[in-house]
Amino acid sequence: MADKMEPNLQEKTDDLDEETLFIVSQTFKALSDPTRIRILHLLVQGERSVSDIADTLHLSQSSVSHQLRFLKNLRLVKYRREGRTLYYSVDDGHVMNLLEQAIDHALHH
Repeated sequence: MADKMEPNLQEKTDDLDEETLFIVSQTFKALSDPTRIRILHLLVQGERSVSDIADTLHLSQSSVSHQLRFLKNLRLVKYRREGRTLYYSVDDGHVMNLLEQAIDHALHH
């Protein structure tokens, strides 16, 4: 399979350090959870408050906050505060592109 990789991609995979491997594995871990996928897919459409995410996805605010904290620690989402309300949005277009490609792939099967 490595023979079929583009030369540039092959060069990049030859020097993956432990930190890079960890970040990549954590990114895929984030994308492996259905609730986090639903939250990220919603945020791709625009900024949302925690309560809006919870109401839209029929989840508890506690569950949403827990998942958002995980995603924020990976810098996949960011937030801004307005009064007592936190508004979340996507913070990594690369990962969102990966997510959208995975969704498109799933819809074609």
